[in-house]
Order: sequence, then C-alpha cells, then structure tokens
Amino acid sequence: MRAKKMSRTTTATAAVLPLVVAGGLLLVTGCQSEKNALSPGKPDLSVSGAYLPQPAMADMAAAYFTVTNDGGKADRLTKVTTPLSADATLHTTEGSQMKHAAELEVPAKGKLSLARGGTHLMLGKLSHKPKTGEKIEFTLHFATSAPIKIKVPVESTTFRPKV
Repeated sequence: MRAKKMSRTTTATAAVLPLVVAGGLLLVTGCQSEKNALSPGKPDLSVSGAYLPQPAMADMAAAYFTVTNDGGKADRLTKVTTPLSADATLHTTEGSQMKHAAELEVPAKGKLSLARGGTHLMLGKLSHKPKTGEKIEFTLHFATSAPIKIKVPVESTTFRPKV
C-alpha cells in the first residue's frame, strides 16, 4: 500500500497510539496541523479596572481599563463600541501630545493598560452626559479573540483608582 504524500501545511507531527485488537497490536497514527503544532497557544483575555470619570463637558469623555492576556499568543484591541458614543477612538499619549491609534497590542502573558496620562479611550459625540453611579456598556473588539462586553461604572471626575 502506498502512503499519500502530505503537504507541509497539513502535517507537522504524527502521534502513534497503540491499540490492542483481537490478539494483535494495531498502530494508529494521527496528524496535527503545522499551524497548531507551532502555535504556543491563543490569547486568553479578560478586562478589569474599568471606569469612566464623569465628564466635565457634555460632548466628550475618556474611559480607562486593563486588558490582561493570560494566553500564549498576542492579540490587538482594534476598536471599542458603546451606545454612549458614536465616536469612540483609541489614543496614545507621547510626551504631552495625544495621538490616534488604529489598534493597541495586547501582549502574550501581558497587559494593555489604559490609564490617565497614557493610552486611553476617547469618546466624542456623546448621546448624553453620564453621571456618577451610572453604568455604561462597552464592547471591546479584538483582531483574533471574540468581543468582550463590559459594564463600566461612571466615577467622580476626580476619581483615581487604587493601585
């Protein structure tokens, strides 16, 4: 019997499993794709520490949170959506200058922290001015992971999270 030639992209490793069959031994092999064999894992994301300071202005706000990746592969935060704003954009701060970011890296076994004075989420064109105690729904969208929905509490304008 002739063995089929397998392409490099479909076979990287083979597992050999012994199976006892009516007085004999049968070897069963299974193939694993190269992509899975070489990939150290996948992203495993969670979100914590989210808050939105009550905005001073009626049409603009900022939000902060931390995305933790316990997985073995990096991902990217590509956008955030919320009913509060038709214009939610990711920003970095370099020196004293704010810059729009198309996406933000969430490193493998690491964190992406959005905090005052640094990387953050800007919200423009607010549907209403949120008040302290309110909870606002956000959906975080990633390059490879499923979206994550969170409820973000509105804190006082001067709120500073305990570190």
